[in-house]
Amino acid sequence: MRIDVITIFPEMVEGFASHSLLGRAREKGLLELRTHDPRDHTTDVHRSVDDAPFGGGAGMVMMAEPLFGVVEAEDPPRPLLLLGPAGRRLDQAYARELVDLPGFSLVCGRYEGVDDRVRTHLADGEISIGDYVLNGGEVAAMVVLEAVGRLLPGVMGNEESAGDESFSDGLLEYPQFTRPADFRGWQVPEVLRSGDHARVRRWRRAMALVRTLSQRPD
Repeated sequence: MRIDVITIFPEMVEGFASHSLLGRAREKGLLELRTHDPRDHTTDVHRSVDDAPFGGGAGMVMMAEPLFGVVEAEDPPRPLLLLGPAGRRLDQAYARELVDLPGFSLVCGRYEGVDDRVRTHLADGEISIGDYVLNGGEVAAMVVLEAVGRLLPGVMGNEESAGDESFSDGLLEYPQFTRPADFRGWQVPEVLRSGDHARVRRWRRAMALVRTLSQRPD
């Protein structure tokens, strides 16, 4: 799979995606990540990518020209998704939809946002990671990379892990324990030490339901 990220901080994204599961996925050829810097497609000596907004107001806005320049010159894979608050909310189901694509691209905004002509005439859609404000789209891009990249076949050591986690079936994950069985008087539930796999499966399903009902009734 190929994922391209358009950002004025390519080293931030590259650094993140060079470690852990994503780093190993890239080494194994399972994930191809490319970053593109809009500053490489500017026309002034200062390599400007932002300017004051029409109509006045605080802050600066990313200009359309450098972003269009990246896409038209370097042809990143489609769909081209703008990271922003108005987009479709990223969840596990959406991550699974994205992982079925041969590739896609992410556009990271900065400052007070991007010229709306990028949204209306360049991007194919928008994607959001939640209802809060970030300084830029890079952290959001990392979240998308992590959520999607780990689902690629062969990335995770245990393929069952991806299907046995929170939100995979609409529920929170059941409680997990490891050694020692007794830590400061807090015991691991007996059923998990019983060796009865059918009982363990029933217990885990029940605990997932209880956790979801109490903590995420939505």
